[in-house]
Amino acid sequence: MFMPCIYPKIYILLKSTKYFMMKAFKFRLYPTINQSNQLNQHIGICRFVYNWTLDQKVKIYEQIGKSIFRFDLNKLIPNLKKQNPWLREVNSQSLQGMVNLVESAFNRFFREKNNFPKFKSKKIPIQSFLIPKHYNVDFENDTIKLTKTGEIKAVLHKTFGGELKTATISKSFTGKYYISILVENGKEFPVKQTFSESTAIGVEIGITNFTVISTGEKVDNPKYLKNSLKRLKTLQKRVSRKQNSSQNREKAKQKLALLHKKIINKRNDFQHKLSFKLVSENQAIAFETPYVKDMIKNHHLAQAIRDSVWSSFVTKLEYKSEWSRKPILLIGKFAPSSKICPVCDTITLI
Repeated sequence: MFMPCIYPKIYILLKSTKYFMMKAFKFRLYPTINQSNQLNQHIGICRFVYNWTLDQKVKIYEQIGKSIFRFDLNKLIPNLKKQNPWLREVNSQSLQGMVNLVESAFNRFFREKNNFPKFKSKKIPIQSFLIPKHYNVDFENDTIKLTKTGEIKAVLHKTFGGELKTATISKSFTGKYYISILVENGKEFPVKQTFSESTAIGVEIGITNFTVISTGEKVDNPKYLKNSLKRLKTLQKRVSRKQNSSQNREKAKQKLALLHKKIINKRNDFQHKLSFKLVSENQAIAFETPYVKDMIKNHHLAQAIRDSVWSSFVTKLEYKSEWSRKPILLIGKFAPSSKICPVCDTITLI
């Protein structure tokens, strides 16, 4: 376990400039049958525009050797609507939002060396589309009003105030609908907090122990996937034995999807509680950056690593720390964490 010895090149995930706090709130939607059909239609049309945008960018680059930007693609959407009148049944800003998603995917591909953008398929378990503007939230009647769809019943378990930004409608693989609303509450982030060696901790992520803290505290890995493998195998066998395109097969797939969703919910609940505890009780947190792509090449450990979902836990730590203005110290892959620090002569141990 390493101690939070701070190297000069460690990147602190905080900005010195002031900016407003933005939070996302996710709610469950209960649309009627007609509204469900409309939402499914929205998802399909937005998927079509996403694939059309990706196809245009690839073809134009092959023809002239230059990339076409989203501003030029947005100008082509009116002509696309004339060729396909059914595109008018969707909010035009949702179509422009899909163009922005393709542009962002290409930026990540060139800047962060991610995988090349892929075409969306209707067989993908989770489907979604964006709503940049023109929607209202009614907390009194527990409804959310969308353009072209009307008022949809929702479980608004939290209230919020501020300027409504982008909303995302998603359909899970269990057939449930959700809306994620991004809100800017107009409040500035708290003042950046100072810390010392006594108020900072080092955290190491592992498989047997999910986290080992420099204070000596260990948190066991719950291994939700491993504990559910027996039940998963049973349900997967039932799906494979059912006749294709039959109602019994769909029912078996639904039960399998519900079990996967239950595993995800348990894992998220565990990570949220642990990350909140670490951020609340300490002024700074240092941990080594997990390189999952390299580690999962070991087939004996791949399933256990994917079951832990370290990247999701690190993401939760980062944004919770940013809300509280507490620094996160990322120890690089090649940082000599077992040697003497050349700055403060501190011996760090793993």
